[in-house]
Amino acid sequence: MVDHSYADLSLAALYDSLNPWGPGDDFYLDLVMSAGSVLDVGCGTGQLLRRARGDGHGGRLMGLDPAAAMLVQARRGGPGVEWVLGDLRSRLWHGNDFDLVLMTGHTFQVLLGDEELRAALTAVRAALRATGRFVFETRNPAARAWEGWTPDRTHEVPGADGSAVRVRCEVLGPPVGDRVTFTETFEGPSWDLPRVSRATLRFLGPERLAGFLTDAGLTVVEQYGDWARGPVTAGSPEIITVARPA
Repeated sequence: MVDHSYADLSLAALYDSLNPWGPGDDFYLDLVMSAGSVLDVGCGTGQLLRRARGDGHGGRLMGLDPAAAMLVQARRGGPGVEWVLGDLRSRLWHGNDFDLVLMTGHTFQVLLGDEELRAALTAVRAALRATGRFVFETRNPAARAWEGWTPDRTHEVPGADGSAVRVRCEVLGPPVGDRVTFTETFEGPSWDLPRVSRATLRFLGPERLAGFLTDAGLTVVEQYGDWARGPVTAGSPEIITVARPA
């Protein structure tokens, strides 16, 4: 599923400013550097794979994203990486392609429907070698992060021309089941009118995550509640899952 805000070149250029390198990126970079071949699903601007190649990763690195504007950013700074436009259904996977498949940046949460999620996980299983790992994170629904996504929490990031872009988020009503819909509004001097994107995320708890993974032939081997590898609790911000082929 494409986040339509990042199909816009001007917004895709803001992505790295909106999502600066942090502890989660360090967590994933360690995994990438220890794997011979890596598929990053929903790679965005590719900063993780670009950093890995720059740090000396010599194996196969593939970034997959359905937003062409994001891959424009990735290709500007990522030689030696395979940048592929599309989603997990864009390729025929052969069961021995990758040692590691990742979904970073809460990409997993844009898989909204049960069938869409099952198809994606089946493709992940098909892309993994028998000894491979699938690692991803989702926001812990018990922590109710969306309650802090309020318009009063406006922040600024530098735009491509150096001017400040103001960003604010607003949740549209209460959750519907396990789904939360919200808008992000971007305002800056380069635009006559604000740019507004609308998105929906799915919040699944550990048990339901494990059920979907099992159905796809994957089994959970580790779960963490934060990037320091703490346990998953009601207050943990994340559910970081490491799975292997069953």
